Amino acid sequence: MKKHSARDSFGSRWGFILACIGSAVGMGNIWMFPTRVSKFGGGSFLLAYFLFVFVIGFSGVIGEMAFGRATRSGPIGAFSQAVASRGKNPRIGAAIGIIPVLGSLALAIGYSVVMGWILRYMIGAFTGSVLKPEGVDGFAAQFGGVATAFGNNLCVILSLVIAFGIMAFGIASGIEKANKIMMPLFFCLFLGLAVYMFLQPGSAAGYQYMFRIDPAALRQPETWVFALGQAFFSLSLAGNGTLIYGSYLRDEEDIVGSAWKVALFDTLAAMLAALVIIPAMATAGSQLDQGGPGLMFIFLPNLFQSMPGSRLIVIVFFVGVFLAGMTSLINLYEAPIATLQEKLGLSRPRAVLVIAAIGVVVSLLIQGIVEGWMNFVSIYVCPLGAGLAGILFYWVYGEKFVREQLQKGRAKPIGRWLEPMTKYVFCGLTVAVFILGVLTPGGIG
Repeated sequence: MKKHSARDSFGSRWGFILACIGSAVGMGNIWMFPTRVSKFGGGSFLLAYFLFVFVIGFSGVIGEMAFGRATRSGPIGAFSQAVASRGKNPRIGAAIGIIPVLGSLALAIGYSVVMGWILRYMIGAFTGSVLKPEGVDGFAAQFGGVATAFGNNLCVILSLVIAFGIMAFGIASGIEKANKIMMPLFFCLFLGLAVYMFLQPGSAAGYQYMFRIDPAALRQPETWVFALGQAFFSLSLAGNGTLIYGSYLRDEEDIVGSAWKVALFDTLAAMLAALVIIPAMATAGSQLDQGGPGLMFIFLPNLFQSMPGSRLIVIVFFVGVFLAGMTSLINLYEAPIATLQEKLGLSRPRAVLVIAAIGVVVSLLIQGIVEGWMNFVSIYVCPLGAGLAGILFYWVYGEKFVREQLQKGRAKPIGRWLEPMTKYVFCGLTVAVFILGVLTPGGIG
């Protein structure tokens, strides 16, 4: 197997774990998870979600981490090595590996537009402009002026300058150090918001609604379909981000141990967001039935406006959201950057500059169509990339190789659950996510 002795790597186990947590914690946790908890039966949805997080964490997450570490490469190199291991032309694997790389770049470009919105609202939280509109219609008009073609150019560019500035320093000195600051700060900020909401009158109704077990909801296929989609996309599986971070991981680290920590903290982030948003809606007597940008940029600012200390609340909220989004954005851009380094021999700064130029230009151009752009990538490309990575690692490389790679750095032998959980359950779930996403209007992610 080809060695990459000069390749950058994470400096510590927790640096790697925090970076993976940062890649997973994003807008899905904040603007989608609370809505789905509310819409699909509260605790009933949580039971289904926790089940899928457990299954996917111990199959998909460990697989992409181990695949990257075993090949010391991004998707193109990893896929080509897997195909070559069966005596086939590695160019076939390299061609397939282009799919998750392009998917990562496309998703990153769409995410850049969203980060521009978040940065603008974070700045507006400090200046007070975010809370100036009156009523839902006023907040909708404010956001409508931002979320339009070429409506937010400066903040999109500034958010990308921050992201690429961090990435230019490399893995240990850039991405790892940034995540060690941003992720703990995110959890502290949202924990503070959750405590604040707990102290508000009427919040108890939100907790009752959130943790109720509704047997009827458990019998509804929609509960399980959207719990699967939420878990799958929340854990950042697409054959690119987790795989590329795994390629920087040392052989001494226990991937199974790292994977469950990533799944745990990603779930805690989602729960914190729900513990902020659902009780907040309850205090106002509102029904949480809309997610996405509308929830974050219209309904929540309108709700926060009526609360004591509203100025501080929106500052803490949008700073926390910005931190979560930035760590995800960095992860999404890493796969294409690493690909240019590996395949074209570019230095880290030059690879960052090339991808930065593409990211800036395209993200500015798609501001008016970003929703359709993101839906296409998440529905078609992400599950396809995850499925291809699962098949190439678990089926093409085979059981013996997979078990050897996952056993590295681990004292306790892995149980007999590994093969059925990975080869059959996980690969089957990726097919289900793809088909269900295509058949469901708007997807299930």
